[in-house]
Amino acid sequence: MGELEIPTWYYRHYDADFALDVPAEAFGGWNKTTLPIRRDKTALVVMHAWDCGTREQYPGWHRVVEYIPRSYDVCDRVLPGVLGAARDAGMTVYHVVRPGGDYFRDCPGFKRAVRLAGPEQPKARRVEHDDTFRRLTAFKARDVFPGEHNRADIAAGQSRIDFPATARPQGEEGVAESTAQLHALCREDGINHLVYAGFAINGCLQTSPGGMVDMQREGYLCSAIRQAVTAIENKETARAETAKEIALWQVALLYGFVYDADDWIAALRRGA
Repeated sequence: MGELEIPTWYYRHYDADFALDVPAEAFGGWNKTTLPIRRDKTALVVMHAWDCGTREQYPGWHRVVEYIPRSYDVCDRVLPGVLGAARDAGMTVYHVVRPGGDYFRDCPGFKRAVRLAGPEQPKARRVEHDDTFRRLTAFKARDVFPGEHNRADIAAGQSRIDFPATARPQGEEGVAESTAQLHALCREDGINHLVYAGFAINGCLQTSPGGMVDMQREGYLCSAIRQAVTAIENKETARAETAKEIALWQVALLYGFVYDADDWIAALRRGA
């Protein structure tokens, strides 16, 4: 498969002008140009796309993970087109799942990942936990996240996580529970560029197993589709979704590029 030309967002993070009150305001900022991707070397990675149940079923979970409704909107409106275009174009599709879950273990693509990666190597704890450490972590769980009154709902909801209907693996699409499994799938399939969709762009998609931090360390280019992600927002950022904008800048600066869903779909349809 040859190259496809696709409109691509990048961030020009230079030059600061120290004649200005705020030198960084001279940076080139967001720009868009046309760059190539290769269908045979690029994979769409749908990461942590979950059916988390309803607010009525698990109110405590929804109270602390406020982006769940936005993730459902993305799953309903955006992922079908993004996934459909990739599949129709013959592009590789992977699914990165919640470690320790059961909802994916019968998928053929997960069995392939396990076979390719082999047994997971247990990691020894490197830090000694003393009474002060335990008091500090208990305070965070009680007064930062998630709050004692929400714990039961979160545990109940997470025990019943499933793929959303619009983003279930099809056929032999690879399913990875760990970084080692995703890397093994990529090696087998000849992939070097991962384009992420899923939740959340400033949390799991960067730091969880199979996320951008780990995969970049393995040598991959890691990009994202703007409309196919959402972010963990806080009281101060939620109205304008500022945390998402900052996370997309981090992707463009540190990991890869940012694509618009419409551009992604159009480019792959032309290629198909």
